[in-house]
Amino acid sequence: MSEETRSASVAAPTADAGAAASAPLFSLHNAQVVRAGRTILSVDRFDLAEGEHVALLGPNGAGKSTFIQLLTREVFPLHRDEPPVRFRGQARPLLADIKQALGIVSATMHDQVRVHLPVIEIVCGGHYGTLGLPPRVTLTDELRSRGLDALDRLGIADIAERDVMTLSTGQVRRVLVARELMSDPRVLIFDEPCTGLDPEGMYHVRDTMRLLAEEGRSVVLVTHYPEDIIPAIKRVLLIKDAEVFADGPKEELLTSEEMTALFGVPLVVEERGGWYSLRGRY
Repeated sequence: MSEETRSASVAAPTADAGAAASAPLFSLHNAQVVRAGRTILSVDRFDLAEGEHVALLGPNGAGKSTFIQLLTREVFPLHRDEPPVRFRGQARPLLADIKQALGIVSATMHDQVRVHLPVIEIVCGGHYGTLGLPPRVTLTDELRSRGLDALDRLGIADIAERDVMTLSTGQVRRVLVARELMSDPRVLIFDEPCTGLDPEGMYHVRDTMRLLAEEGRSVVLVTHYPEDIIPAIKRVLLIKDAEVFADGPKEELLTSEEMTALFGVPLVVEERGGWYSLRGRY
């Protein structure tokens, strides 16, 4: 790939003329995050359309988590006369609007599940943004019904009354997805969702991403591994050394050449049926 192609940003695809006229879900322009005098992320241009899926791929410390934190407003870029981050065209959106639109599932969140509660209470806590129900809040029939529906959509309604601490790692990860569905988010961010999972758990988490993409929700995946990128994700953002290394169709970027350049070691990429795998070349 030429340097011109590597550095060029790719416009978000649109389904029709109406979508083209609307503002992107997220837009980053000349966004730079600096800590202790050091730039930890710099993004020239990034637009994410409503309903679009994208995978952020890169080594540890590259800036992937900071990129997500820019979207969620957990970190802020350097001030510019033209605001570097916009949400649905708004330079100063309400934080509540962003939180309502986004659902986040991560291995870090999983580490916080250290309470003996029924799964249904963990899921319904998502309505309040808490892990389990808030103090002095009872589980109503309406809320229970919504929680069971979220679990059923992911194929795990049968564990609703189980103690969450008795579940496998993969089951807990899917419970956390169901918890996020309680707010009906339009975007699901999966931050290293398969970390610590066995092959069965990986299969179910990836299948969950597929299901949510089919529902029309945007899936934003943060990962080290091409194996996590479901076929519905057509666009890949490669991040290295605090910058966007490349942005484009996965068929062009998930290659042995690009992965070797991204991770700095000889790698081989293989594709089968829309799924990609990565292995070392020795």
